Amino acid sequence: MLSPSRLRALGVLLVSALFAALLTATPATPANAELQHPRQEFLRQATGGLFLHWGMRTSPGYTSCSAWESAVTSGNWDPAYWVREAQKLHTQYLVLATFHSRLGYARPWPSAIPGSCHSKRDILKETIDAATAKGLKVILYMTDDPQWHAEGLPAGKSWLDSAAYSQYKGKSVDLTTRDGFGEFSYDNFVEVMQRYPSLGGFWIDNDNAYWESHGLYEKIRQDRPSFTLSNNNEDTPIMDMISNEQKTGMSPAYDYPQAIYTAAPRLIEADFKLPSTGSWWYGGGDPAVDTGLNIGRLISNTGSSVKSLMAETAMVNGRFPAKQEQCNNLIDKYLEPIWPSVTGTAGGGYDRGGLQPGDWNDGAHGVTTVSSTDPDLHYVHVLTKPSGSTLKVRDNGYRVTRVTNLRTGATIAHTQANGTLTMTGLTAWDPYDTVLRVETDGREGIIPPTSYTTTASAGSNPGNATDGSYLTYWDSNKTTPVSLRFDLKAPQRIQYLGINQREDSVSYARSSTEQSARIRDYKVYVSSDGTNWGTPIKTGTLPSRRGVAFIDLPTQTARHVRLEVLNTYAASSDTTRSKRLRIDEAWVGTAYAGAGTPSTRYEAEDATCQGTVDSDHTGYSGTGFCNTDNAIGAGVQWTVTAPTAGSATLAIAYANGTTAARPMTVTVNGIAAGTQQFPPTGAWTTWQTAQVAANLQAGANTIAVSATTATGGPNLDYLDR
Repeated sequence: MLSPSRLRALGVLLVSALFAALLTATPATPANAELQHPRQEFLRQATGGLFLHWGMRTSPGYTSCSAWESAVTSGNWDPAYWVREAQKLHTQYLVLATFHSRLGYARPWPSAIPGSCHSKRDILKETIDAATAKGLKVILYMTDDPQWHAEGLPAGKSWLDSAAYSQYKGKSVDLTTRDGFGEFSYDNFVEVMQRYPSLGGFWIDNDNAYWESHGLYEKIRQDRPSFTLSNNNEDTPIMDMISNEQKTGMSPAYDYPQAIYTAAPRLIEADFKLPSTGSWWYGGGDPAVDTGLNIGRLISNTGSSVKSLMAETAMVNGRFPAKQEQCNNLIDKYLEPIWPSVTGTAGGGYDRGGLQPGDWNDGAHGVTTVSSTDPDLHYVHVLTKPSGSTLKVRDNGYRVTRVTNLRTGATIAHTQANGTLTMTGLTAWDPYDTVLRVETDGREGIIPPTSYTTTASAGSNPGNATDGSYLTYWDSNKTTPVSLRFDLKAPQRIQYLGINQREDSVSYARSSTEQSARIRDYKVYVSSDGTNWGTPIKTGTLPSRRGVAFIDLPTQTARHVRLEVLNTYAASSDTTRSKRLRIDEAWVGTAYAGAGTPSTRYEAEDATCQGTVDSDHTGYSGTGFCNTDNAIGAGVQWTVTAPTAGSATLAIAYANGTTAARPMTVTVNGIAAGTQQFPPTGAWTTWQTAQVAANLQAGANTIAVSATTATGGPNLDYLDR
């Protein structure tokens, strides 16, 4: 009969053999990352996570694994405390960074793999269980980097035990090399993956060539398809999420990390430390916490559809220093009354719609959010208040019906004109984030993209720029100058262009010429035939700013519109972004929101005219009018676009300088719609409108008027729908 000690030894051998067999298995077939997958849902619904740096070197710091674990246990470490602190921050997941290159490479689980410190107590499982009980997920931090293996130790010492690991593997492995550490960490990935099926996934600090050559990520996808993969500062395609370190030196200071390696809708995370100074991740001090900066970052990230990973400094007993606890308590109370503007929302002014974020009037700056379930519910987050009591935000075509202060419920006076929502009488500014709840009644004055076609002079899939899907975009394939062209199918009133560019940008403006992959200089042309464009109706320079961009135009009536992009902001030295242009959505506005439903004008000279196009009688619209032939059946035929089917009143402008009416039959899509009298107007230079009732179908409609007498019809100027 075996003794208890020999039974334990045999158990260790059996577990080691099991994991060795798992590790020698053939790697899975390489997989591709998905933009949308059920495993990502908890991340997509999250506002962020709590980043816990906690390991062997955590204050007061240990070099003995058993002493570290004893201190953890005797210090009354409690995973439920971490979960409560995460809930105060209104986060939905925790990232546990213990197997960290500068924290001593400790593993908070009982491991069968020698090579670095591991606990006998299953700290990882206890954390997963505590989080799961409250509906949160735990993600495990894993590093690829052995370069800090001796930091904080006497000369000749290492946190890594190459000899023990070599004996375990039956070959010589140097854990202080990238390949050796890659093999060791690969084994740990597999051990964790097999043992903890309820883990949310792995948060990986960069990549390791050994992992990639041995199919680590593909194996995780195969064995644990529910696990998410996040990578820090390196955009490995198979990952679910790319994490970016929140930069300092931004303007304003809380602005989001513009080092976005892949633009949304890819999952994006920004990680930043709550403590302001010091060796915050293990030092044991109680540094100051800039609450306003942290709230600003959280809200700014939310308004950019970026998840916030907020790093805190737990001591060995798991508790945070006093100033960090105080910040958590304040954020908890602060977020509660404005939580509807944060959770279940997307960043406004990007590929999901919403009001324009960024720089507003009189020094104001902030972000906007839009409800993920109600596209007519918006929030304006004023992080930096204006110098006065008025706030002006570009409305992006939304017709605003009501504005209230989210915290107080007070109604805010507002007006809309020229594409701008103006809110007045604002005096009760919050010190961190004044949130205005904006209710709208849909968007108006925008030509439905489904009613026209989009082409481009270069690049692939120009139709993606007007397909209404945030998952697709038009890519110019690094070609400038390049043009995007809209065939509206019939002459329409044109007031402005709206453009959602993908946020392919650098972390900050490194020079005046190297800022972003956004449009800089442009020209806009219109045409009646798509061939003859004439001179541009607008030239200008767009600012290098995040969010939706607008080009306001002198009011025109045209069938074809061409946006010509001459260049972008990124310099030629930036080989990744130079000449890059990718547009999620672009659209043509016929009128500004709040001005009522605009009429769309169809000029007679652009229609089919049975007669001559003349310009000898003043007062006409456009470039001329149709002087119909003096014959029965002579007239004009227009192609009119309707966004939806239904009855409509059409206005036909005419001049009749005779003393008798000139009747004309009206047909709509080939169906007779009655006879319209065109009485005398007193002179050929006096223009009036006749109202015609018609039933239109959605899309293109043929409207024709034809003379019923040999004297023909009147001179016809235009038709307004």
